Formats: sequence, structure tokens, C-alpha cells
Amino acid sequence: MTSQSVQKGGRHMQRTIRLLNTPRFVELHDVPSYTAMERYITYDRALTRADHVVLRNLANSIRTFEKNELDMATGIANAKWGGNPIARCQADGIGASPNGMYNTTGTDKSLGNDASDLTKIRSFSDPTHQDFESNVFLSIDTNSACFPPTVREYVLQPYLRWARQIVRRETDVSMLTHLILYSITSVPSALVLYWRFTYLHGVLHISMQLYYIGTYTLMMHQHIHLRGILARKYSRLDHLFPYFTDPLMGHTWNSYFYHHVKHHHVEGNGPDDLSSTIRYDRDNVIHFLHYVSRFFFLIWLDLPLYFLRKGQLVKAVRAAGSEFLSYAFYYMVALVDANATLFVFILPLFMPPQPLTLKVSAYVYQSNRFCFNDGYHTSHHLNPMRHWRDHPISFLEQKHIYTNEGALVFHNIDFLMITFRLLCKDYRHLAECLVPLGQQIGLTMEQRVQLLRRQTRKFTEVDIQEKFQTNAACGHANPRPLLTENVDGLFYPVAGDYGNLPPVVVFDCHPS
Repeated sequence: MTSQSVQKGGRHMQRTIRLLNTPRFVELHDVPSYTAMERYITYDRALTRADHVVLRNLANSIRTFEKNELDMATGIANAKWGGNPIARCQADGIGASPNGMYNTTGTDKSLGNDASDLTKIRSFSDPTHQDFESNVFLSIDTNSACFPPTVREYVLQPYLRWARQIVRRETDVSMLTHLILYSITSVPSALVLYWRFTYLHGVLHISMQLYYIGTYTLMMHQHIHLRGILARKYSRLDHLFPYFTDPLMGHTWNSYFYHHVKHHHVEGNGPDDLSSTIRYDRDNVIHFLHYVSRFFFLIWLDLPLYFLRKGQLVKAVRAAGSEFLSYAFYYMVALVDANATLFVFILPLFMPPQPLTLKVSAYVYQSNRFCFNDGYHTSHHLNPMRHWRDHPISFLEQKHIYTNEGALVFHNIDFLMITFRLLCKDYRHLAECLVPLGQQIGLTMEQRVQLLRRQTRKFTEVDIQEKFQTNAACGHANPRPLLTENVDGLFYPVAGDYGNLPPVVVFDCHPS
């Protein structure tokens, strides 16, 4: 006779399943009333179509898992599966691990009919498909009922036909819309402030930029990785416009590129990554302030010194040169009008490029509309060249890997509120926003809380040595695979343990 302890199902559910040698007998002890974890899943109408599909897919996985739990608890498994609950789960693709816990790594049935959902999401980005979607605006779908039919036919559709020829990928019309928006609002407003400055105009201008900066930064995130967003024939404009718009949005020239692409993605959140939070308690306000202050006040020095330590003199000179040229530019325009310079160029430097928050494997929330699917940030780190519209596809394709790695997926909460809840140590709220994968489905709410608490603890130096393997040939520490990443010098707790990297991940010793 074999005993296995399994903690599963709804709140406070704990039971012992005794699998006897008699194949048609399952003895259940202390089986409580059934409470579905799926009841915590909520669907925001503002989600993108792809996010709706992904969230329902995950909810289907939870439903399948809990149905099997209920079947076992009510004895259905005895009659249908020879008294073997593990066989019942495996038949639906919910495999049992050696320790008696379960994970969803099996058939398409258990994974929420992934093949069908993948086909649906792919159609949204296929220009030849009738469900193809390329929106003029980020906040509203072009086919939304908010637009009268005449507006769609005579205004939006002609604009879409023209804009799809301008952008590099036909799904990115909204990026062109934003470039036009910045060119007719931010740029003229800045020029007027230098022509005739008023404090009222200055306050209105900085408020507008605060509204723009998050979307702009994530649009430029795509730009620096894919080396542009406009069609190849407009490559010169594509290369030049950031030198005009970046300073208006709080970015010094080329700093985002050198820090994010040439540094952060090379180090991959390892010990040498200036963005890494592994030496901090990620729910500690003092640690948070220390981390952000160092990044804000010293990154101009730390980044060139990092390149020098790695023997990359050219990158060190370019990173430092771009930074100091930006400061020289601010000084020169301040001689023209110091007040205008304060509101146009200096104050935007103090605005965070995106909220400082818990960084997880993925989050499904309406803010994915405005940040070009940055919620799928692990997908981005697994393949930095992946287009933003392909992240939901990649997530479903590799859902079994996310599940096996214990990845954390959240919904119904954005970056800013995750940060607030984390620093307030409100783990209960975060746990309720968690969309459990695999073994996480069987956790009680209190167990979810404890899981999240563990992921915010700082690493000791011994931990760092154990978790990261030094690659002498590359001259830097390569992390063992991680399905949760740090990003952009922001305060993101590490979530999840290190396992085996999917084959798409490449650590380049000498990135170009």
C-alpha cells in the first residue's frame, strides 16, 4: 500500500489519497466542500482579443484540473478509471509528478485546446485572414461599435490602407499614429514654450508628456530591438526621429539602447547586470529606494564602467559620449530659456519610463494595449527579436515550459498596482490576481501567499554562486534559465526558480 499526500483544489483543501493495490479502490480522507479557484478569474472588457483568448485558455486548464479533482472526490474516478485518480488525470493530460503533485503538461485537451486558440491568435496578425487586426488607436479596436460605420468606412479604413504601407509590419499602424500624435502635439508644444513660456503651459506640457511616456518608451523598446518600426524605404527617418523625440520623453540619446540591448539582455539579470535586483528584498521600501536612487543618479557612470570592465572600450566611449552630449545639449538650450528647458527636457528625466513593479513571467491586463504586450516580458527575453504581436502565440506554444518552470502569471492588475501592493506587503491581493499554472492550481490561497513571499527574498552570495554559472569564455556570468526576468533597471522581484532554458534562448558571448 502506498500513501501520497496531495494538497489540491479550493480554499483550505487538503486530503490524503491512499492508493491500494486493489485497482478499483480509492480511499479519501478529510475531503472538504469543493471551492473552485477559477472564481478568482475576471475578464476585463478592455483586454485585447489575444489576451482574452489566452486568459480563457488558462481558465480552461484550471477548470479541467478542478473537474478531475471533483471527480476523484466524488468517486467518479473509481468507476471510470479503475480507482486510480492519477490515471484519470493523465488521461486528460494532467500528469502526476514523482512527489504526488500534478501538473498540466499533457494533451491539448488539458491545455485548453491550445491548437485552436493558437490558430485564432495567429489569425489576428495575418494580413490575409479575415480576422486580421491592425488598430489605428491603442485604446479602441478599429472594429469597435464606438465608431459609426461611416467613420470606419471613410476615415479609418482609408487611413489604415495608407498607414499599412508606411510601417514595417502591417500590425503596427498604431505606432505610426503615435508618431504623428507626438509630432503634432509634443514637438509644437515644446517649441511654443521656448517662444513664449508660461507656467500654465509648462504644467500642461509636462502632464501631457507624463501621459505619453509609458507608451512611447515601450514603442521604442520595439524600435531598438527590431532596429526600426517604419518600412525599409523610410529607414533614414526611422533612424533620426528618436534624436528629436527621446529628449522630450525623458531619455538621453542612445542610453536606452546601450543599457537595455547591449547590457541588460547580455547579462540576463545575472550578478553583473546593473538592473538586477537579486541582492535586494523586493518588498522592502528602503531597498527599493536604494535601488532606484542608484540607478537614477549613477547609471551615467556605472554603465560605461561596466563596458570597461568587460573590455568593451568602444561601447564605453559611445555610452558615455551619448550621455554627456545630452547634458551639453540641455545646458545650451537652458541658455536660451531655463524655464522652458526645465519643463521640456529636465522634468521628463524624473518620470519613470514605466511603473516600478513586480516583474513576472506574464500578466494579462488592459495595459498590454498601451505597452505593446510588455506583459509577456519573459517571452521577450527568451527571444528579444520576437515581434510584440507574437508574444501571446509564443506563450501558448510554450505553456508547458512555463508550467514546468513554475512561472508566475497575473491578471486584473497592472504594473503600478503590483508595485504598490508589493511594497505594502499585500500578498493576499497579489495571490488573488495570480492565474495558477500546473501545480499552482492545487495551492490554497495562503499557499499562494507563501509562494509569492519566497520569490521576493534577496539572494545571498552563496545563492548567487549556486544559481549562476560563470562562463569564462564570455567573461561574464550566464544565468541558468529563468522564466522570470528583470528589466530596464526597474525594481522587479525575481519570481520562480532556475531550471533548463528552452532552446530558443541564446547567450551571445560577443553580441553585435
